[in-house]
Amino acid sequence: MLIPVVDFGAYKLGENEVSGEQLEILSWQIKKAFTEVGFVYLQHTGITQLEVDEVLKISKTFFLLPDEMKKPFSRKSFANNPNHGWVSSETERLNPKRPGDLKEVFNISSLHPDMRWPSDMFREIQSSFFLRCKDLCLRVLRVMAHSLGLEPEVFLNAHRLIGSDENGSTLRSLYYPEVRSDRVKEGQLRCGEHSDYGSITLVFQSQEGGLQVRTRSGEFVNAPSIPGTVLVNIADLMQRWTSDVLLSAVHRVLLPPAGDSSTRQSMVFFVQPDDEALITCCDGSNKYPPVKSGAYLMERFSDSYGRE
Repeated sequence: MLIPVVDFGAYKLGENEVSGEQLEILSWQIKKAFTEVGFVYLQHTGITQLEVDEVLKISKTFFLLPDEMKKPFSRKSFANNPNHGWVSSETERLNPKRPGDLKEVFNISSLHPDMRWPSDMFREIQSSFFLRCKDLCLRVLRVMAHSLGLEPEVFLNAHRLIGSDENGSTLRSLYYPEVRSDRVKEGQLRCGEHSDYGSITLVFQSQEGGLQVRTRSGEFVNAPSIPGTVLVNIADLMQRWTSDVLLSAVHRVLLPPAGDSSTRQSMVFFVQPDDEALITCCDGSNKYPPVKSGAYLMERFSDSYGRE
């Protein structure tokens, strides 16, 4: 398999510390994956398949509601966080050159106590999983800093506000409904080719099929679901931050084969530096100009949703 699988058990959630030797091994394995592919599967992270299944189940309950019951929770209807909420099918185009993506989304971008939620159980399960993903991503960021010979706080200092409205990190539930081949537009996909926007991304897939990653040679390879693992990838700000040492790989979700009426689900945690964090090349070069995380994110949203 092209995308490597790395055992994260030495630094899994619940372990207070990782030994120097174990950190060296993890750092080498993760850096190799992120420089060669941009993606890695992590196993034994401390996040269980049971936790993932619970979030997928409550998410699907929401997605199967009639649209009129979902509209009150639409994205851009929350004053304190415009990215929070439901996105209907074909609204988003992650590849702006293609028709709208054949997927529905619910973004958890704010844990503010005044936010409206579809139900108390939805809020409780989603918020809890958001915080679990936050804890895991901070551990991965620490290992990444070590792998580059940087101080461990270099990346962590720019992610201190995850979960607040001063940070754009988002837990995204995705639902890919059954595809009607007679209604598919030319060039339409479940999710168009794109790279992610922030620092890293955690991906939890419900089943195999559809997700593909573009390699450095330009070919797309499958990224199947491996139960019990988290698929982690580099995003664009991290590639800028590391002056192209770490690779933000383009990926997509294909339509199912003709005659396949199955649906698809995934959970994705997009890790974004704090809005006011200034991202500069950590090697001291000027390969990329400094950019504020929040401003960069808003510009990328404009590409995906059109100039709203």
